[in-house]
Amino acid sequence: MEFSVLLTAFGLTLFAGLCTGIGSALAFFAKRTNTSFLSLSLGFSAGVMLYVSFVEIFFKAKDALVASMGEQTGTWFTVASFFGGIAVAAIIDRLVPSSEGNPHEMQRIEDMTPEERNKAKQDPSRLLRMGTFTALAIAIHNFPEGLATFTATLADPSLGLAIAVAVAIHNVPEGIAVSVPVYYATGSKAKAFTYSFLSGLAEPLGAAIGWLLLMPFFSDTLFGVLFAGVAGIMVFISLDELLPAAEEYGEHHLTIYGLIAGMAVMALSLLLFL
Repeated sequence: MEFSVLLTAFGLTLFAGLCTGIGSALAFFAKRTNTSFLSLSLGFSAGVMLYVSFVEIFFKAKDALVASMGEQTGTWFTVASFFGGIAVAAIIDRLVPSSEGNPHEMQRIEDMTPEERNKAKQDPSRLLRMGTFTALAIAIHNFPEGLATFTATLADPSLGLAIAVAVAIHNVPEGIAVSVPVYYATGSKAKAFTYSFLSGLAEPLGAAIGWLLLMPFFSDTLFGVLFAGVAGIMVFISLDELLPAAEEYGEHHLTIYGLIAGMAVMALSLLLFL
């Protein structure tokens, strides 16, 4: 494995994770959340992930496993690994604290009314707890996303770039979800940004831990199993997080338009790199 490819993989994973900081900046400097833009963007991100998972990653995993295990066994292992990835993502999702801090509960800048801000000043602990749990929940979710971005980049840097952009878009509203309650609980923009920043660092951390654990055993078979699992993880993230969040932020049609646009852009980029 070339060092430059490893460096690119970690760099893209770090970029995607730190985009939670963009969400924090939006929360501090924008008076209202552009929900239409976020809905379109999240739908676009889901379209990229779904298309690349079903059209590119799944079949690259299958090719690797068939080459090392034979047609029938390799195909079975590909399908099993794909659904295994979905299972892993679902288990991680169940580990997320369900009270007050689930990242599926999207925050908006304007959600904090003057009355709620006054309550926050009187009892800041509840909001701080919400922001802390949200940061923890997002960090848990970001582990498999980081591994997915990293693994995809190792296989194909252009593919990794597309996935990194999709994950980065997904992380913007997560940054808002962390920073809004922390800021109104503490009055500190620096503290709110720090919480958001640290939750994003879970992505490169997930990539690093995954690589260190798997590097001694890396082979074509392991690559195929891991890549098929990554496809499953990304499908779960798209259906369980991105599309519901996009629907919550905006209109149904905007979500679908974004989804189709994401698929089309991903399809075009793959054709251009043939």
